[in-house]
Amino acid sequence: MGTSGECVDIAVDEVDQWAEITALALVTTQIKARPGQPFAARLRTMRLGASQLSELSYGPLLSQRTPRLIRQSDPELFQVAVIASGRQRIEQAGNATVLRGGEMVLYDSSRPFRSQVENCPGGSMARGVLFQFPKAGLPFSPHEMDRLLAVPLNTRRGAGRLLAQFLATAAGEYAACTAFEAARLGTTAIDLVTTALGHHLGREDQVPADARRQALYRGITAFIEDHMGDPALSADGIAAAHHISVRSLHRLFQQHGTTVASWIRRQRLERCRRELADARLGSRPIHAIAAKWGFPRPADFTRSFRSTYGITPSDYRGMFLDGVTGTPR
Repeated sequence: MGTSGECVDIAVDEVDQWAEITALALVTTQIKARPGQPFAARLRTMRLGASQLSELSYGPLLSQRTPRLIRQSDPELFQVAVIASGRQRIEQAGNATVLRGGEMVLYDSSRPFRSQVENCPGGSMARGVLFQFPKAGLPFSPHEMDRLLAVPLNTRRGAGRLLAQFLATAAGEYAACTAFEAARLGTTAIDLVTTALGHHLGREDQVPADARRQALYRGITAFIEDHMGDPALSADGIAAAHHISVRSLHRLFQQHGTTVASWIRRQRLERCRRELADARLGSRPIHAIAAKWGFPRPADFTRSFRSTYGITPSDYRGMFLDGVTGTPR
């Protein structure tokens, strides 16, 4: 087991160990592995303020949370699980569904549930991320929430897609975050959960204004990232795509301490910087990298890069590629 700040990473090869670890880090369940088959599992937990994000991988198993276990201990949490790989049948509150990679589901720690993980192709383990947070963090009634337990939640568009992407990205970047930044990530995740569930319930009117703004901001930045290579990307086009005024768009970015143009420019430069430092791309001309990320004029790119990083693109690439490739810079 290794720890780094509020992060814990544990790997086990016994189902009893897995039951103990998940009881401490998640909720108490009864777990049974498939008889006669070796078992392996891994759990990485990350504290996000009052919430927690976990990465899990495990072999075939049956997990049940019974009424007796709930009476013994109930942290009163909601859990949002995003399945990365594997096939998983989930039952709770009279609902049942079979989830596959890329799909998302909601659990309630106060209700019995049953989850069965089947064999993955090639004997690989099932994988996913789990975000758990206090039930009091949502504005919806228990009756409304029961409708969403153990049913597939849309991850192909809208706030559901943003939530699934955000949780995966947060897990990957957690090691670089301060405790304050991690807590902010937790707040953002709850805002996205609230917005996504409000959409499924048809109760967008119950979603707090702050959560709606946060979800809109995340949706806009995701849109920009998808269109980063388009040199014609503009505030007018972004606002039109999201059915808001240009003034509202600028106000939204000002609330995050930046401007639309500055945010786009910085993201484009960061992508160029990463590719310039990648030895595998040493044969790609600098102007081609710049054009790929929305800088069609090499002189403009060089000027922006040097203004931001204090070094020219060719000199920056040279710091990483000298002695690795003889390709002209």
